[in-house]
Amino acid sequence: MISTRYKRITKAINIEFWNTNSEIAHSRYVGSYGRGTAVSTSDLDVLMELPNNEYDHFTSLTGNGQSRLLQAVKDSILETYPTTDVKGDGQVVIVKFSDGMKFEILPTFRKIDWFGKWDGTYKYPDTHMGGNWMTTNPKAEQDAMDEKDNYDYSNGLLKDTCKHIRYIRAESFKSYHLSGILIDSFVYRAIGDWHWLRDGEGQGRSNDMCFEEVLLDCYNSYYPYASLITPKLSAPGSGMEVSGDDWDVLGKVLNKMV
Repeated sequence: MISTRYKRITKAINIEFWNTNSEIAHSRYVGSYGRGTAVSTSDLDVLMELPNNEYDHFTSLTGNGQSRLLQAVKDSILETYPTTDVKGDGQVVIVKFSDGMKFEILPTFRKIDWFGKWDGTYKYPDTHMGGNWMTTNPKAEQDAMDEKDNYDYSNGLLKDTCKHIRYIRAESFKSYHLSGILIDSFVYRAIGDWHWLRDGEGQGRSNDMCFEEVLLDCYNSYYPYASLITPKLSAPGSGMEVSGDDWDVLGKVLNKMV
C-alpha cells in the first residue's frame, strides 16, 4: 500500500512538472523513512525534485510564490486522488488518507553553486513570514546515519535508539509533537562510542551509567540553559540547523526511558 501510493503521487507530480509519467523519477524517501529510523506511527516524507525553471517562475511571482508552489503541487496530486484530504502546510503538501496513512511531500529544487555544481543540497519553500526558501541535504544525513549505525560504530544501536524514542513518544506522549530530525540529531551526537555487542565481545562498562542514563545526562548537560534559550542542533552529515522547539518533549521521553 505504501509503495503503491508513493508511486501514484510521484507519477502525478511528474506528469504536471516534468511531462513524464514515471512513478519513481525525481523522488525519494526522506525524513525518518529515509534515515532508517521510522516506526509504524511515522509519517512518510517524500522529497520531490522539480525543474529549476519552475523555481525561477515561482520566485518571480508577487505575493508568496512559495504558497503558490504548494498549491500547484497540491492540485497535481488531486488529479489522482480527488477525494483525498490534500493540503499545503508550511513547507510540505500533506496527503492524508482515510485509513490514517499520511504522506508529506516536500517540493524541492537543486541548489546549484556559482560553478554550476550541485553538492546534494536542495532548496524548498517555506510559506511563513511572507515566504522564503530554506535548504536541506537529505542524502548527506542518510549517509551519516548509515555510517554511524554500521557494525564498526554503533552496530545498530543508533537507529534502534531513535526508533525506541519514537515508540515511547507514541505510547506515552501521543498528544505531543516530537520532530524526527531532532531525535536523530540528538542521539547521533549523544551516543558516543556506545554500541550493541559485536561478535565475541564481552559485556563491559560495569561501573558506568547505563546507556539510557548517559542519554539523559547528555540532554541535561549539553544545553543547561534550555529553559531560557531554545536549543538547536546540527543535522548529521549535512550540518543543517535543527530546531529545538520540541526539546522539552524529548526530555520527557528520555526521563521515561530511564
